[in-house]
Amino acid sequence: MQKLLGNLRYVLRQFRLSPVFTVAAMLTLALGIGGTTAIFTLIHAVMLRSLPVADPAALYRIGEGDDCCVEGGPQDQWGMFSYPLSERLKIETPEFEQVTAFQAGMGRLSVRREQVESSPRPLRSEYVDGSYFATLGVEAFGGRVITPNDDKPASAPVAVLSHHAWQTTYGADTSVVGSTFVIEGHPFTVIGVAAPGFFGETLRSDPPDIWIPLQQESVITAEGSLLHQSVSAWLRMIGRLRPGVSTAGMSPRLTGVLRQWMEHDSGYPANWMPGVIRTLPKQVLNVVPAGAGVAVMKEEYGRSLQILFGVCGLVLLIACANVANLLLARGVARRGQTAIRMAIGASRREIVMQALMESILLAVGGAIAGLVVAMLAARLLLALAFQSAHFLPISTAPSPLVLGFAFILALVTGVIFGAAPAWFATRTDPADALRGSGRSTSDRSSFARKALLIVQATFSVVLVAGATMLARSLNKLEHQDFGYQVPGRVVVAVHNPPASYSRAKLATLYRQVEERVNRLPGVQGSGLAMYNPLTDNWGELILVAGHPAPKAMEEDSGASWDRVSADYLKNLGVSVLRGRGFSAADNETSELVAVVNETFVKRFFKSNEEPLDQHFGIDLPENAGMFRIVGVVRDAKFAGYALSKPARPMFYVPLAQTADYQNELMKKLELRSHFIGGLMLVTNASPGTLEPLLTRTFAEVDPNLTIISVRTMQQQVDLSFNQERAVASLAGLFGIVALLLAAIGLYGVTAYTVAQRTQEIGIRMALGADRVNVIQMVLVGASRRVLAGLILGVPLAIGAGRLISAQLYGVSSWDPMALGIAAVALAISAFFAAVIPARRAASISPMKALRTE
Repeated sequence: MQKLLGNLRYVLRQFRLSPVFTVAAMLTLALGIGGTTAIFTLIHAVMLRSLPVADPAALYRIGEGDDCCVEGGPQDQWGMFSYPLSERLKIETPEFEQVTAFQAGMGRLSVRREQVESSPRPLRSEYVDGSYFATLGVEAFGGRVITPNDDKPASAPVAVLSHHAWQTTYGADTSVVGSTFVIEGHPFTVIGVAAPGFFGETLRSDPPDIWIPLQQESVITAEGSLLHQSVSAWLRMIGRLRPGVSTAGMSPRLTGVLRQWMEHDSGYPANWMPGVIRTLPKQVLNVVPAGAGVAVMKEEYGRSLQILFGVCGLVLLIACANVANLLLARGVARRGQTAIRMAIGASRREIVMQALMESILLAVGGAIAGLVVAMLAARLLLALAFQSAHFLPISTAPSPLVLGFAFILALVTGVIFGAAPAWFATRTDPADALRGSGRSTSDRSSFARKALLIVQATFSVVLVAGATMLARSLNKLEHQDFGYQVPGRVVVAVHNPPASYSRAKLATLYRQVEERVNRLPGVQGSGLAMYNPLTDNWGELILVAGHPAPKAMEEDSGASWDRVSADYLKNLGVSVLRGRGFSAADNETSELVAVVNETFVKRFFKSNEEPLDQHFGIDLPENAGMFRIVGVVRDAKFAGYALSKPARPMFYVPLAQTADYQNELMKKLELRSHFIGGLMLVTNASPGTLEPLLTRTFAEVDPNLTIISVRTMQQQVDLSFNQERAVASLAGLFGIVALLLAAIGLYGVTAYTVAQRTQEIGIRMALGADRVNVIQMVLVGASRRVLAGLILGVPLAIGAGRLISAQLYGVSSWDPMALGIAAVALAISAFFAAVIPARRAASISPMKALRTE
């Protein structure tokens, strides 16, 4: 112990004697350790952290599919269920002491506090069954939570607010509990506020503000209710395992129950059943741990976090190589001191232990500073990835696990970069050192320093090339041809009108909205839609009249669709290629018509077949003649996902027309499609200018029509690529850090080499070498190491490109521009790093150099 304390005092004394070295080494390590810890912080928060509930280890999810938010057919890897199926599964899971079903996605409901607020506000909502809070083990902060007695058809309407919404939206007013809220025109009593920190069963940005019993869904959505439909899957399920019981065997048994239900009780249309039966062997229902909740964010962001973790790992290795080089140079400078200590009896073990302790203490100091870097980097990543989020329940403060990770990383890092200097410290020959071997132009550690420099150059090439590939991919994604005009367009997300509105009232409302909006200053045109581009996606099975019935459940048998007002496509800039677009004549009294895109024509018609005036329908054979195709438009990307892939087959139908379906499920679908969620404006006015005008206009037309967001189309495009932008930005930042560290490393090694060769340079200059020759000699020596790094780095960069190829769009894994930029960036950095010591070498006085020890 005394020796350990003695070594500690010795190391701290060395730090005090060389503060510049100590600070430089710690800051270098802080960048590497901090970046790596930042990504681990987010990996822990997104992929590992348990829900803030009682005994999360006992929670298991029924199903692991991540589809959202309503699914009308087989899912293969099941994760959502209809309400009737969820009730069947509850009966079939006796291993669980409690099971809850809850809405897979979130909705927005118009909410107004009675006698306090004059106009409603859209709150994020989630329908949950009566056992939701009990299954998760969540208590109320105030009042009480929803119970099974609240989730019955005849129960009084109640709701529970989230603690965050209670604080931020309602000012932590205690009188909220027990008050009446008007939700979509129906009175509800707020019976409680959920516990602080509870954000629901799913980690996501802007989690639910309010929870409502499942049985109230049919009250709020009226004829469009999903509650008692057996076809529509929209609920997820979590169970709490009984003590001492295992989940072994549950998945195969529930898969059997699922397949039997699909074949006999699902209610799928008869024309779907051959396809359903054909896909039965692929239908799987797994029971998986749910201590961390529904892992939607893990699926969505896991790959990006892995890429960034790898990037930070390379930066950390570069930092380690940099500090190892500093320690090697420091060790050579202290050879005389080390030789004297060994000459008077210090053992090699003591020298090694002191060298390792020095490196480990440097790493621990770097880790402490790195925690600050980690929090800043994690906040930056979250800000980039969730730019539109108002609330994100992810903390960047280091948890005990993260602190442990940083500490272990510091120890490992200290050993990695301290091992070589410690070994070389014991290779000192006391006699040589005391005779002044510092005059030599080389030493035992010279090769190691040069090798470490090549490693830094190699990894820098990999990082800069990878970051450039990601940046170029992002640029191509953002500037691709979406099939409509992006400049001069503003999209408004609108909360759907109340479900109680009749179709006639909706038609009148929509006419009034368009008339009033078109009169706003600066607005040159407008249009209403079921959803705006890049915000949603509705899809159906396509049946063309006179064509063989498609095989249901196959990917190429369906198409996306949207319901739009007469001028929507024209004002959005979607070009008509053949036939015509919609007009005011396409109304409730005229023939049902549709406009289809190019991919729709290629998918469902032969190359020599004329699509105009052909008829098609959706889902059921009796609907095959429902719509007449009157026009073909350019492909446009409307779906809010898969924007790196070609446009999907898509058709559009007029908002003013209503199909008269006989099937009850189709009637509900038709009704829901008439409740608009989007308004598009042709204008150059800013969203900030438009929002108050639109809010006032909507309130005058109908107070129940509320605005969720107002964005330019460019902002909507940008939001669609937040994750890609965050990854590219941080990868670019770390690439710059890697270049900087490599340049510092090159400068240090070159400066040290110049110092070691001072006498040689003096002799050369005394024999006639001029300044240019000396500068050239130094630059050539530095360029060899950089060239070696390039030769090794380019193949590794291509390999890294293949690893991230799934994240790239329009950029190959061997992108010449990315590789060229990496090579040029490294060459420029290396030149400026080497030219300073080269110029210093050229200014050496021969006489002074010859006298140098």
